[in-house]
Amino acid sequence: MRLINTAFHSDVSLADIAPTSERKLMVRHSTRGIVIRGEDILLLYTERYHDYSLPGGGLDEGEDKVAGLKREMQEETGAQGVRNVQPFGRYDEYRPWYKDDADIIHMISYCYVCDIDEQLGETTLESYEANNGMSPKWMNIHEAVSHNEAVIASSDKKGLSVERETFLLKVIAQELVKAC
Repeated sequence: MRLINTAFHSDVSLADIAPTSERKLMVRHSTRGIVIRGEDILLLYTERYHDYSLPGGGLDEGEDKVAGLKREMQEETGAQGVRNVQPFGRYDEYRPWYKDDADIIHMISYCYVCDIDEQLGETTLESYEANNGMSPKWMNIHEAVSHNEAVIASSDKKGLSVERETFLLKVIAQELVKAC
């Protein structure tokens, strides 16, 4: 899968991830789903951070990427009949980690374009996702980019992933969305 971008949080440097660094690095693999209908894209709106993101999340140990994508799409959006799954690109990022098991997380996001059934079913959000006010939304991709850019510029409560999500939405808009 092509590498779209490698991003470093401002608190992480190349020296921090070198084998000689004393900082502990954790690697997490995740999938992200891209479902487009015209200029609309299926996203997750998170009330806590007031931002839009691609549906998806961490892969379970030994889980196949496409199987993980289908599971995450169903859990977070209620998507049924996930099919025609095609690789889009990988986004790597290094950022501080907030748990005791590591200092830095290397998040590897595998992004896939897919189709789903017209109707969304029930979600099965994890408790933290529900507590953060996550909900699936069909959104004009250009409006989602503008919205997230405003959050990046002005919000003191933005989540760590909004830069990744906004970058990916811009690439998706440029490469996959046909202007009306």
